[in-house]
Formats: sequence, C-alpha cells, structure tokens
Amino acid sequence: MLNETTTQSPHHVVIVGGGFGGLYAAQALAQAPVKVTLIDKRNFHLFQPLLYQVATGKLSPGDISSPLRGVVSRNKNTKVLMGEVTGIDPKQQKIQLHNEELNYDSLIVATGVSHHYFGNEQWAKDAPGLKTIEDALEMRRRIFLAFEAAEKETDPDKRRAWLTFVLVGGGPTGVELAGSLAELAYRALKEDFRNIDTSETKILLLEGMDRILPPYTPELSAKAKASLENLGVTVQTSTLVTNIEGNLVTTRQGEEIEQISAQTILWAAGMKASGMGAILGETTGVELDRAGRVMVQPDLSVAGYPNIFVIGDLANFPHQNDNGKPLPGVAPVAMQQGNYVARLLKKQLQEKTLPPFHYKDYGSLAVIGRNTAVADLGFIKFAGFPAWLAWVFIHILFLIEFDNKLLVMIQWGWDYLTCQGGARLITNQSAKSPQSVAKEVVGVR
Repeated sequence: MLNETTTQSPHHVVIVGGGFGGLYAAQALAQAPVKVTLIDKRNFHLFQPLLYQVATGKLSPGDISSPLRGVVSRNKNTKVLMGEVTGIDPKQQKIQLHNEELNYDSLIVATGVSHHYFGNEQWAKDAPGLKTIEDALEMRRRIFLAFEAAEKETDPDKRRAWLTFVLVGGGPTGVELAGSLAELAYRALKEDFRNIDTSETKILLLEGMDRILPPYTPELSAKAKASLENLGVTVQTSTLVTNIEGNLVTTRQGEEIEQISAQTILWAAGMKASGMGAILGETTGVELDRAGRVMVQPDLSVAGYPNIFVIGDLANFPHQNDNGKPLPGVAPVAMQQGNYVARLLKKQLQEKTLPPFHYKDYGSLAVIGRNTAVADLGFIKFAGFPAWLAWVFIHILFLIEFDNKLLVMIQWGWDYLTCQGGARLITNQSAKSPQSVAKEVVGVR
C-alpha cells in the first residue's frame, strides 16, 4: 500500500509525459490528497490525431495544442516542469533531469513512441514521420515547396517528380494523410497555379500488408481503399519499401522491383518506444517487447516495482486478449489508462485496491476525405457521410480546451464551405528561392 498522506508530506506522484495518458492522470488526481509533478519536454499538450491536418495546411499548430500550465492551472496540487528525464533510480525512488533530481512516491511514465524505420534510420532525412509539431511543419514545408518548385520547373520529367508524393504506411495516419493531401492537390490548389495543373499530382500510398487499415475489418478496409481511389490516390498493398535515397523509393511487390522518383516522401509506417522504455529496462530489469515498449502488469505497474506505472503507447498490455496481443496505440487507451492509475492511487491511499485494468473499446474511426470516413463501433460498422460526421464530433469533443474546439470548428466549417485551408505557410527556410530551398530539403543531387 502507499505511504499514508500527512499534512507535512503528501504522497508525491510524478508524471513523465504530458500526452493523453499523463494529462488525464494529472486531471484525475486534481482533488486527491497528493502532490503531483507533471514533467514534459514541451510546455504544451498536443492533440496528435489531427497532426496530419497541420501537415496539409488545414489547421495551425496552435489549433491542436494546449499549454500544460493553462490546462492544469486550477489543480492546486499540481506543478508543471518543462524538462527531460535522463535517468531513474527505482530503489531510491528518484528521477534525474538535466539539472536537478526529484524524489517520488509513485511514478507514472507516459512518454509515448517515436518513428520506427526498421533499422534504416538513414531514411529519416528523406522521409520524415509525423509525431510532433515540428514533424508536421516539416511535412507542410516539403508539400508546399514541391508545388512551388513544380510551378517553376520546365523539364516535364522533373516536374512530374515534384508532383509525385509517396506515403509509406497504410494505417490510420497514412490513410488520413493521403486523403487530406488528395483534397489539397485536386480541390484546394486547383486554381492557385498558372504553369501546372495540380490535378496531375500523383499520390501513392504504399502498404506492406495485403490491405490498408489492417486493424479494421476487411470490409471497412476495402471501403477505405475505394474511397481513396475515388479521391485520386493510388493504393498499392503487399508492397515493401526496400530503400529510400534522395528522391528514389525502391519497392518490392512479390518478385517485382520498382523504383519510384518522388521529391516528397512521407513516412507513416511503424513506431518504436521512446527512450524511457530503455531507461526502465536498464534500471528495473522489466521486459521490453521488440519495439521497446514496457511489458506491464495487469494494474499497469512494472514487475517488481508496484509504485512505477507505464501507460499509453509506451506500455505493452497483453492481458486483455487471449492471444497476448497488446492494446492498440490510440488516444482512448492512454486516456483510460491515465484515469485508471489515478483511481488506483487514490484507492491505495485508502488501503483499498481496484480490479486489473480493462480497456473499454468504443470503436475506431478513420477519415478518408470530405464527407468520407470509416467507423467500427463494435456493434455496428459503417462508412461514408455518417461515419465522417461521427469522426468530426468525436475529435472536437476530445480536444482539450474550449478555444481549441471553437477554432477547429470554425476552420473546418470554413474549409467545408470554401475548400480553402487556413495555414498554407512555408516556414523555417532561408531567403533562397522556393525551388533551390526545396531541392536542399528533399536531398536532390
């Protein structure tokens, strides 16, 4: 059981990570007789499910970000620290940051995952992933620079390469990114250029499995593929990427090898655990899976350390399914786990306990494009406009702050009526011409 709370020294809960899991845990502990310290490398919470809309210019970074201090400002027992945890001493119950050390009574680690290039980290410079605001802005920069470079290019083959976009990975992120990019090229930008026809843009979505959206039912995967193709996206399944170098993507489909010339390559395939997984593995001896995620106990604690909890994408929770399959790395899992650990800590302070964690799956949604989405709610599966409406409502509902909800509703409403996105900015570049900057960005030789 936890140490009893006293007036002089309340139980100290340290939460590492201000994503969905960490923030929901902090919010659920707001009225508890504990002291909470929330630590994150950033000073804001990011609504990652909408990052792809920042990458394609539909939303601005501020629309999907909320300052952590503002979110928890009413929680009088909560302190926010901007910093990065570099080490853990589980026996002394301490964590190390760059310039300080903190004691904890209970530790909640919710630092998520990063991109996984399956041993080919050199691909990162040519094929950026999408997990942070910086990633989204880099994608946005490459996407819009490609159109600007194509506008100036006189060589037909080079222009065709600038107007070719390759997206690697047919999961929800890849599908949503492909659909949004298609709407951008074939609708939003069609009247904006004079020397190019953006409807000639070629968007390739590559997936190694035999269908896109593998977690969904085959029926919904087929509907999603048909919807993407109706938008103009070319979907290639059972296609493995074997090399990425500069503007060339090498693929293998069965015995057939193909090289695709594309100046813009975007990565949406595979994730690996954050560095905190390795730190926990070294200091506690906890088992890690092949992606570096922490194998947690039924109450989300680390084996042998009942006061250390791992939640969200960093946790491999194999206890719910008979086949040992981990829970999906989606926001609702992290939210429920954050709430669960907070409730568990409050119960333990009262010398009580809770049953093991159990994820309540309310379903999955993936948007394809305007008026088109797929939804699997367990008891019903559907696609098209009703699924799109459900997607819109749920995403607005789960945005953290009211001003984010309002801004996103306004932006989406304007975009729906006019097909004009509101944040098509090319940022973080020198004063060079768009073409020369674009060539440097994508590594043209």
